[in-house]
Amino acid sequence: MRKGKKRAITGFGVFLGFTLIFAIFFYLNFTTIQVSGISMAKTLKNGQRVLVSKAYWLVGSIKDQDIVVIKDPEGPGDIIKRVIWMAGEEVDVDHRPEGIPLNPNGKYIVPEDCIYVMGDNRPMSEDSRKFGPVSTDKIVGKVIVYR
Repeated sequence: MRKGKKRAITGFGVFLGFTLIFAIFFYLNFTTIQVSGISMAKTLKNGQRVLVSKAYWLVGSIKDQDIVVIKDPEGPGDIIKRVIWMAGEEVDVDHRPEGIPLNPNGKYIVPEDCIYVMGDNRPMSEDSRKFGPVSTDKIVGKVIVYR
């Protein structure tokens, strides 16, 4: 009778294991998105690809001036915009959202668990000025590489 052969883990096997773990980690936490349109012109060009991360613990939480990908509030798909104001911050009078009531002292404050986003190409951007603040649960991820 033959006894079962012992298998040794080789350096190549360890390398393949780490590669598989890294690939799964990358797949679950990062994605690439292609820019479509000119609302982020000067910063992002139409057709450009950007790397987006959902792993905020790795790349930092979302803050003012970050570029984010959000689910389009007005239809299917995703849109890319810059975070201008965070929850609790006052939106200046020139950028208040259309048709949304102001508080009693005439100011608009971004609601809790929301962000206020705008495109870098302001005249050509449909953003929070049109559709209002965006709930943080609509954020697909934070753009981390766009050059």
